[in-house]
Amino acid sequence: MRIAFLGTPEFALPSLAALIARGETLCVFTQPDRPVGRKAILTPPPVKVLAEQNGIPVFQFERIHSSEGLEAMRAFGPDLVVTAAFGQLFSAKNLEIPPLGTINVHGSLLPKYRGASPIQSAIIAGEAETGVTTMLTAIGMDTGDILLQAATPIEPDETYGQLSDRLAAIGADLLLKTLDALETGTLNRTPQDPDKATVCHMLTKQDGHIDALHSAKAVHDLVRGTNPWPGAFVLLDGQPLKIYETKRTDTVFSDAPGTLRTSDGKLYLCCANGALEIVSLQASGKKRMDAGVFLRGCPLDGKTVC
Repeated sequence: MRIAFLGTPEFALPSLAALIARGETLCVFTQPDRPVGRKAILTPPPVKVLAEQNGIPVFQFERIHSSEGLEAMRAFGPDLVVTAAFGQLFSAKNLEIPPLGTINVHGSLLPKYRGASPIQSAIIAGEAETGVTTMLTAIGMDTGDILLQAATPIEPDETYGQLSDRLAAIGADLLLKTLDALETGTLNRTPQDPDKATVCHMLTKQDGHIDALHSAKAVHDLVRGTNPWPGAFVLLDGQPLKIYETKRTDTVFSDAPGTLRTSDGKLYLCCANGALEIVSLQASGKKRMDAGVFLRGCPLDGKTVC
């Protein structure tokens, strides 16, 4: 089968690798190279790197629905299009190209968490379960018919990065099962119930701002749901203090939410209904370090953050 694969970040890599191992005739479309880091080094997307390592032709367009993008896709002549975290919306003209349709690997149990941040949003919302859906892409944000789904529990301390890696592997396996069912004519389509749909937006750095007026669990979920991106933080003396890792605790303080307390070499943030241990953090212009090491050079007991 001729498959055009559209994906960009690490989440898409297992799905692309599965198609390569399956022996499909592939062509890859991905986002353009972007500047990365303080030195703004132009860096290719992970999907591009894997494709080129396997001799797969790669096309990069700012807009896949541009005339150039449509022309390149038509020239390849795919039987099927597969997408995984591609990062661009399709036009009707894109969807008309593959006779077998466009299948998307989405990191949630649709119709919950349609949109750009399904994995992060599920963690931040305190969900105990999530999963992967393969769906038939339609016009709209993740509104197409559901094909197959696979559920998995979210561990209490699991971060966005850790869960994303797990879901990427689950998604690759689910994609292969979807293709097998497609080829045998046993693939069913289930329309989504719009009344059960939720939508999540692309997160920004500001979404990582911790509000200690929330519960300790809600703050913990925000920290792990934004690790590694966009990262959680508080403001200490007007400067951002990044919080990388927290731990639920039974330790109780009588201070107001937003107060930092220290005890036995550990650092705690007082929240609305209890305290949360801060395990690792990073001050502006400094390196990330364990809280105990941080406290040796920067006493924080009694300080207030916002």
